[in-house]
Amino acid sequence: MEKFSTSLPVAIGSDHAGFDYKEQIKNFLSSHNISFHDFGTLINESVDYPDYAHPVASAVEKNEAAFGILICGSANGVAITANKHQNIRAALCWKTEIAALARQHNNANVICLPARFISIEEALEMVDIFMKTSFEGGRHENRVNKIACH
Repeated sequence: MEKFSTSLPVAIGSDHAGFDYKEQIKNFLSSHNISFHDFGTLINESVDYPDYAHPVASAVEKNEAAFGILICGSANGVAITANKHQNIRAALCWKTEIAALARQHNNANVICLPARFISIEEALEMVDIFMKTSFEGGRHENRVNKIACH
């Protein structure tokens, strides 16, 4: 199965709790010549995570972005928000194995990272794994096709 397209940018966003991680992930993406669109926050002050999760999810949903990266304190808020969008499969990841399985079995298209519970090194490794892992399809395809409400 296909990995994410390299012809589209990555959509990235965070609230204040994920701001520092977002900036470091952007540096990681740039160092690998991966384009991105930063949907904010652009300041390290208290903000509301849905204001950033919705634009990231919309960009992925409209095929304007290859996939999304969302970061907040627990990653629950951004994951819940992103998953309100049809055809978004936002996965809360806290271990590399979860990031790989989110792609392999769930065809996740948004990775949600809990900045208060993982190191930046773990976050970068999970983003790398998420980008490089393909959806397995097969028995998982039928399950994934049942996720969206129609």
